[in-house]
Amino acid sequence: MTGGICVVVVSHESLSTIEDCLARLRAADGVEQIRVVDNGSGDGTLDVIQRAALADPRLHFIGNPDNPGFSVACNQGARDGDAPWLAFVNPDCLVEPDALARLLAHAQSLGGEVVVGAELVDEAGVADPAVRRRDPDFAAMLSSRAARELSLPVDDGVALQPVDAISGAVMLLPRALYERIGGFDEGYRLHAEDLDLCRRARAAGALIVVANDVRIVHLRGVSSRSRPVFVEWHKHKGLWRYFRKFEAPRRSMSMRFAVWCAIWARFPFAALRAIQDST
Repeated sequence: MTGGICVVVVSHESLSTIEDCLARLRAADGVEQIRVVDNGSGDGTLDVIQRAALADPRLHFIGNPDNPGFSVACNQGARDGDAPWLAFVNPDCLVEPDALARLLAHAQSLGGEVVVGAELVDEAGVADPAVRRRDPDFAAMLSSRAARELSLPVDDGVALQPVDAISGAVMLLPRALYERIGGFDEGYRLHAEDLDLCRRARAAGALIVVANDVRIVHLRGVSSRSRPVFVEWHKHKGLWRYFRKFEAPRRSMSMRFAVWCAIWARFPFAALRAIQDST
């Protein structure tokens, strides 16, 4: 499989990073198309995107009047392009010129039926634990602290590390695979949609891998700082949706109720921490 990359960026209140993000994507090797979907920003983000679109014919934007959610916007952006490879990149990710081309080369070396992520680090070089994850087992989480830890350690001995799931902040996959599995599940508004997509891709026969030798700076949480409780609410709704889709059918009614209670008992504490972190 050959061809270039259509990069999809979903923005919301991303003024602090969107200009740098888009400038880097425009300078990145292998990028044929850039599709930016803005979800109702009111902070000047859309003005920056419009200026970038005027300067680069590869960049098209969609301005949603409200915020329909990350999954909806990802699918909007993907439909607007036609390049054979799709890369989803968060607006707070800053790619080096060769990063996406190297991810593409890795994907092609594995035959194309693959979803590839990168090593994500913050400005201080601290790794993002969501880069390498295993599937959650909610029933096991009720009784085991170890089961609650989804992140996996890096395997320094391999360039491409197989995992169950990667972070949706940066992921590359062939358009044909994306379309075969139906894209992102639009029932998720925020969070867990990447776990869901990776699981369905694996079920369709694809590999999920992290390119340990490709490093991208991820500033994290830029779009969520203005509405921390909203974000946590939808994060917990996403977890419940994921459980219902993939685990609930094989669990008893009492176990389903116990998982529901565990998820929503956690919400007020998570929301409080998010508020503290945003101030």
